[in-house]
Amino acid sequence: MKLQFAAGLLIAAAALVSCKGNQPQVGVLTEPTPATTNVEGQEYPKINPDLSTVFRNDFPEAQAVAVNVGGKSYDMVKGEDGIWEATTEPLVPGFHYYTLTVDGKRLSDPNSRLFFGSGFWSSGIEIPEAGVDYYLEKNVPHGEVRIEKYHSELTGADRPYYIYLPPQYASEPDRRFPVLYLMHGAGEDETGWATQGMMGNIMDNLIAAGECEPMIIVCEHAVATLADADPAARPNLFNFDAFERVTVEEAVPTIDARFRTLTDRDHRAICGLSLGGFQAYTIGLDHPELFGWIGGFSGSGRGPGDRRDSEMYPTSINDRYHLLYISIGTDEPAGMYQGIYDLHCALDSLGVNHVYYESPGTGHEWLTWRRSLHMFAPMLFKL
Repeated sequence: MKLQFAAGLLIAAAALVSCKGNQPQVGVLTEPTPATTNVEGQEYPKINPDLSTVFRNDFPEAQAVAVNVGGKSYDMVKGEDGIWEATTEPLVPGFHYYTLTVDGKRLSDPNSRLFFGSGFWSSGIEIPEAGVDYYLEKNVPHGEVRIEKYHSELTGADRPYYIYLPPQYASEPDRRFPVLYLMHGAGEDETGWATQGMMGNIMDNLIAAGECEPMIIVCEHAVATLADADPAARPNLFNFDAFERVTVEEAVPTIDARFRTLTDRDHRAICGLSLGGFQAYTIGLDHPELFGWIGGFSGSGRGPGDRRDSEMYPTSINDRYHLLYISIGTDEPAGMYQGIYDLHCALDSLGVNHVYYESPGTGHEWLTWRRSLHMFAPMLFKL
């Protein structure tokens, strides 16, 4: 089946939920409200109706405390009760990592749950998005997110992965399912899509609405070092050779052996965010015998090394892949945005069919990638 989507297609990110009568609108706060990402029982951080946020922390011996969130640092002030407090400017909706600085030392907020990002475990806060509920938990049939691992002979170590099984996996025990391999970004790990990305909610809601084919999603740890590698060698972030071998030679066969998958390339997709987008395009284009659908969220499809557009994207590619998908946030760093936009233009000029999407008002952040998955998943496996 040929690529069936027009080049340069631009679609809105997420449907708004309308108000009916006196029913409150999803994501609209009418009073200061504790963040959903707080540790259970903790009142702060507390989000105001205008999305400014109040942070309060007890560091009785500290001389200076600040909170770093949304790309800005806010000095906290010690009140008469001895508690440090700061109120931010209105924050952009979506998920944000944040840290505290206490007397020059970076700390996580003990009031917040922890999330792995930027290479360390840090605090996180979810700012509600007015009128949008596609990534929130609803009263629909729920799939299952499992934490699994397999032993890799190539790396000589166990490799962890998260796997989403749709509701039908349990309710239809004789059915086989297509598979999406979904990668995280640099400085993140296999936990990201299930936690910060709210992958399970997004997929449950799409499947329940009949907008998406039920599918298995595999989120592996997208870094690999071969067992015989030189331990003194300097790692290259954009050298995916080892991870590509692990994915092709071990991960795909393992998933097909352990789960009820459809094992042909028409029912297997690969996608990722940021660095994972580079990986998805590199591996997907290298292995058309395995993958029929490719996506990159804030991650270029140009690949590492000296590969050129005309080499990677001959016009014949239109007959080999069902979908090439590229997305970017409009507020991402200028160089990153320009690189993705230039790739979109290059594919247009080469006559390569693809879907291009810009997430309005978002940067290099999880709301961009949630929106991208919400759009990408319904396009998959429609044969």
